[in-house]
Amino acid sequence: MQQGYAAVLCVLAVLGLEAAAPGECELTRLLQDKLQYEMRLQYMKHYFPINYTVQVQYEEVLRPSNITRLRNGTVSEAALRYLWFHVSSQAVLRIREVLPERHPSWKYTQELCQLFDALGKEYSKYRQTDVEVVVADLVKLVHSGGAESRRKAVRPKALLDNCLKVMRMLYGVPCRWEST
Repeated sequence: MQQGYAAVLCVLAVLGLEAAAPGECELTRLLQDKLQYEMRLQYMKHYFPINYTVQVQYEEVLRPSNITRLRNGTVSEAALRYLWFHVSSQAVLRIREVLPERHPSWKYTQELCQLFDALGKEYSKYRQTDVEVVVADLVKLVHSGGAESRRKAVRPKALLDNCLKVMRMLYGVPCRWEST
């Protein structure tokens, strides 16, 4: 069994896909379950006013095209997952900031926050100095909350749609998800 695992790691390393830790895979699987289309639609669209948007920093919108561009720039998969975690957890916090506690979506966003908190413990071993400079700079921008940063209006559901799409790109192969 150890030999098989080592072979998989070797193949992933050759492909440039560093293996995700088992804890990451389990937590992202739970997140994937929580981010099912029906739940995103109900909690992030139907329970909000029509065309409602949340103001986020430009860097807080992480799309699959951004990941592809960073991959082509030879950013490691581990660094991309680190970036995804910081951007996505910040997006959920932005959504939660606009909700009163009695809002029907409050409990849903609270559960997402708890999953991201648990995932944060997995990522606590990473330091910004361990990842590529471009990723470390983006993470700093996301957490700066800076007034100097460009802002954009984004629908809450779109933020979670992007979160899920990028998560599937980054974790689908290393965590062996059937439908990615």
